Amino acid sequence: MGLIRNWRRKRALANTSIDEALWQQAFAGLPFLRGLSSSDLTRLRELAVLFLAEKEMHGADGFELTDDVRLSIALQACLPILNLGLDQYDDWVGVVIYAGEFRVTREEMDEDGVMHEFEDELSGEAWEGGPVILSWQDARMTDAGYNVVIHEFAHKLDMRNGDADGFPLPHEDMDVKQWGEVFGTAYDAFCRQVDAGEPTLVDPYASEHPAEFFAVMSEMFFTHSEVLARDWPALYEQLARYYRQDPAERLPASDLARPWA
Repeated sequence: MGLIRNWRRKRALANTSIDEALWQQAFAGLPFLRGLSSSDLTRLRELAVLFLAEKEMHGADGFELTDDVRLSIALQACLPILNLGLDQYDDWVGVVIYAGEFRVTREEMDEDGVMHEFEDELSGEAWEGGPVILSWQDARMTDAGYNVVIHEFAHKLDMRNGDADGFPLPHEDMDVKQWGEVFGTAYDAFCRQVDAGEPTLVDPYASEHPAEFFAVMSEMFFTHSEVLARDWPALYEQLARYYRQDPAERLPASDLARPWA
């Protein structure tokens, strides 16, 4: 299967190209891509071609998928795997895109054992073994520290180790114990900060669950890296080892606002 996949990917790269005007338009709308080297951009472009060839994108509730929408989402989805490879997304195929936030029905059991059903409005969701669901309205937002596409695809990386628990499998060249200790300590500290009502430059939603902490901190890592590197240096170092990237080195701090201040 690996040989067939590699042959198909080589053929896709040989026979498919991204229109330069479309590329420039999508790139301009994603300021956190600035600072990537020419070789990084070439690799990101190739990953986007392969992502679009292998994944199935569908517009929901009549939303029309344009080439700009498809490419923008592909670029954001492929940034976290720039140095990891597309095989990181090999256990699912679908991406569903709504024009805006979408509603899902939830069930929750209370302390008395009574099941309650309610409607929840979301900007993104990732299903284990299933699709990634996104709101285009949110996917096109470029505020520092917020990126629904990176958030949901971080969940997908987390799910490669089973249920999303905030502790995706580290690479073989990483210290598993250190990875777990750094994330656990950072999560506990952040939860205390949020519970105490202290101001934070990180979305407080990250305190909801370790899986959300990993996903939100991945958003910070790629779009507000200088803050993460300054305020959470040990965590930043582990994410840099995991993603095999150092965005704080390449991304000028003055280019991005600080939304959670």
